Amino acid sequence: MSAPSPSPGPRPHHLDPRLLRAFLAVADELHFTRAAARLYVAQQALSRDVRRLERELGAELFVRTTRQVTLTADGERLVPYARRALDAQDELLAAFAQARPLLVDLNFPDQATARAVLLRARELAPDQELMARYESGLTGAAAQLLTGRLDVSFGRFAGVDPALRSGLDHQPVRYEPMAVVLPEDHRLASLERVPLAALEGETVYAGAGNPRTPEWTDLARRLFEGRGIRIAPPAPLAVGDEEFQRIMAKTRNPILAVVGFPAMPATVLRPLVDPVPLSPVSLVWRKGLVHPAFDALRRAAIELSVEHDWLRRPVDGWIPATDEAQMNLPK
Repeated sequence: MSAPSPSPGPRPHHLDPRLLRAFLAVADELHFTRAAARLYVAQQALSRDVRRLERELGAELFVRTTRQVTLTADGERLVPYARRALDAQDELLAAFAQARPLLVDLNFPDQATARAVLLRARELAPDQELMARYESGLTGAAAQLLTGRLDVSFGRFAGVDPALRSGLDHQPVRYEPMAVVLPEDHRLASLERVPLAALEGETVYAGAGNPRTPEWTDLARRLFEGRGIRIAPPAPLAVGDEEFQRIMAKTRNPILAVVGFPAMPATVLRPLVDPVPLSPVSLVWRKGLVHPAFDALRRAAIELSVEHDWLRRPVDGWIPATDEAQMNLPK
């Protein structure tokens, strides 16, 4: 049975090129699953884009049955227009491809997830320049994204102020297991894994007072609530690894971190369990971003998420309820 014909509406003033790419992929493959694989997107997201294009054009483009997909007359008519439009866009992007690099904020130099995505994207687009930046936290990067001084960042999208978030878009990348950094002579340092209940009575550093990382402090607050764990008061804002390590050595507070946190002298890194707290990581960009290297970065994030099962939550995994909807968006 074919889908109901979209209701004719006013002539569209703008068409997102992504919708035309989705249409052409299905028109070429005549198969939604193969087309989704070709574009490195979920089939649900591809179907949604095709339906949106049909609504915006006020025309049914495909006849869908349980056995096959075929183009309608309007679909056949759209194909050459869509190809010319996308060829023109590709030509424009190629003309400006060397004008500037894609500026990718990794938060800090040893952020394993973001760095892995960047390195894969460079492999996928060797002719493009993707340059790393280090803004410390997603909130700190968000203002730079909105003004165009950065293109892409990584972090907990749900933790960003809604006023900033309204101008941004994101793609879930990973549920990153959280950990705690302990002085090597701490009472819990001998454990291979630290149950959250064992931190009761501790004061844990979680970036309180750092204006660039309030999304991280908020995640800690939600995790510690009701468990008798205190967030350490603001410490002097340290710039650079050496200064950060010096300040932490003076306070001797455990540090809330992720399992890929870089090693620090005289400390041990221990995963947290019972439950396993997860830091939700998204690729984040300003709405409307167009750059020839951006598609490679999104593709890299999807590939790595699939290869390493980054978006599978453990049975006892924990994230805040505020993050559920954001991380369940179609990719």
